[in-house]
Amino acid sequence: MTYAILADVHGNLEALRAVLADCAGRAAAVLCLGDTVGYGADPGPCVDLVAARALAVVAGNHEWGATGRLPPGWFNGAARAALAWTRGRLDDDQRAWLGALPLAREVDDATLVHASPAEPDAWDYLLTAGDGFGAFGAFATRWCFVGHSHVPGAWSLGSSGPAHHRRLTTLGAERGRRYLVSVGSVGQPRDGDPRAAYALWDPGIGAVEIRRVAYDVAAARRKIEDARLPRILGDRLVAGS
Repeated sequence: MTYAILADVHGNLEALRAVLADCAGRAAAVLCLGDTVGYGADPGPCVDLVAARALAVVAGNHEWGATGRLPPGWFNGAARAALAWTRGRLDDDQRAWLGALPLAREVDDATLVHASPAEPDAWDYLLTAGDGFGAFGAFATRWCFVGHSHVPGAWSLGSSGPAHHRRLTTLGAERGRRYLVSVGSVGQPRDGDPRAAYALWDPGIGAVEIRRVAYDVAAARRKIEDARLPRILGDRLVAGS
């Protein structure tokens, strides 16, 4: 079975729809690594779509912020303003669904978590080589998939030593190695490429592909402006940063 692994949708319905259309003929199931809400102007529709389509979902820090498990002061000004706006656009069922999400799940031979598996509710970013290698002791599966950084990348450990794969596009597993993969962001990429990012994972052959999908960035940005959300949240979509 091939899985589409999504993370950091952040209320961007245009990007989410484009990714789901792209993976429809490529993946048998969808997994989501959290932060379905926050920043973007369509939190409710994104929650409903992810809830309907995803086989497994874990919570991100923006789920915790939207449901009151993280205090507003934990977030920067733009994120705080977006979460206050988001909370007013979610209905009771959506809030209950977000509030019930676990911090980690296992699917096949993979651990799913939003931030670091070492301490999921500390919301640490995995960016440097050391960040990733330090997290391997926290999961027992061969694979671990994370979001949170909005930047695709991977780390692997095995008898031939450690490897850090920056700017990840494809990855083929080698016998005896374990892997931690950051899948990038559907709704707010931060690697200089404004296209939505997600991962295709085939555990049978041990392959990961990071796919990039063009979507209507102008429409997503316009919705943010129309909602009077912080302008920077729309500008970042254009820059992919």
